[in-house]
Amino acid sequence: MTPTISRLALAAFTVFASLLSVQPAPAAVACGSGNFDAWLADFKTDAAAKGISQQTITAGLAGITLDQSVLNRDRSQKVFSQSFEEFSGRMVPPRLERGANRMKQYGSVLSRIEQAYGVPGEVLVAIWGLETDFGVNTGKFATIRSLATLAYDCRRSEQFRAELLDALRIAQRGDLAPADMKGAWAGELGQTQFMPSSWMKYAVDFDGNGKRDLLHNVPDVLASTANYLAGYGWQKGKDWQPGSPNFEVLKQWNKSEVYSKTVAYFAAQLARAP
Repeated sequence: MTPTISRLALAAFTVFASLLSVQPAPAAVACGSGNFDAWLADFKTDAAAKGISQQTITAGLAGITLDQSVLNRDRSQKVFSQSFEEFSGRMVPPRLERGANRMKQYGSVLSRIEQAYGVPGEVLVAIWGLETDFGVNTGKFATIRSLATLAYDCRRSEQFRAELLDALRIAQRGDLAPADMKGAWAGELGQTQFMPSSWMKYAVDFDGNGKRDLLHNVPDVLASTANYLAGYGWQKGKDWQPGSPNFEVLKQWNKSEVYSKTVAYFAAQLARAP
C-alpha cells in the first residue's frame, strides 16, 4: 500500500518550501555608511517608490556629491547667546527705514493678505527683513545637495531625508526647477526661509500665476508666511507682544525667545513708522 501524505501535512510542507525559496530583500544602505553614492542610489529607489517621477529624480539628483562644508557647518553650530538688546540693536535699526518703505511699496498686497490670513503686514515685513534682509541674502547653497548631505549624515537622517523628498516634490509640482533651489546651508529656501516641508504645506500662489515661488515672487513670499502663522493659530486683530497667544505663534516660526521678541519689536516699530 502506497503511503499517502495528508492534505494538512502537504500544505505545511508547501509553505515551508516557499519560505525557503524567498530571497531576503536587500537591506537599505545605512546613513553614514562610507559610500554616499550607494546611499544615493538607494534613496533614488525609495523616492521613486514614494511617487517621485524619474524625470524629477534625474533632474534633482544627477551628479550630486557630498558637501563637506555643510557637515562642517552643522557640527560647528553654536548656541544662540546674544541678548535681546544685543540682537535687536544690531538687526532692527539698519532695517527700519527699508522696512517702512516695503510697507508702503506692498501696501495693497499686505492689506489683501491680512484680510485673507489675519496677519498684519508689519509682522510679515519684520520677518522678511530679519530672515533675508528683504530678499537680498537668501543663501547660495544648492538646496538638494545640502539636504542629501544632511540626510546621509546620521545625526538627523530621517528628518532631512523627509525634507529631501519634499524638495523633489516642490520641483515635481513645478514651483521651482532643482537648479534654481539655492538657499541656506541647512536647506531653508526663499525670502523668508522655508524648509521644503513647510513650503509644501504652507506655500501659496497669491498672485495666481500658477506657481508658488518663495524665491522671487514677493506676494507669494508674504502670503505664504502669513499662511504659516495662521496655520499655527494666529489670532486676527490681537497683539503679538511677549505673553500673548500670537507671540507663542511667533515662537513656532523660530524657537529662540530672543529672535521672536525681535520680530515683535521690529513689527511694533513698523506699526508706528510714518
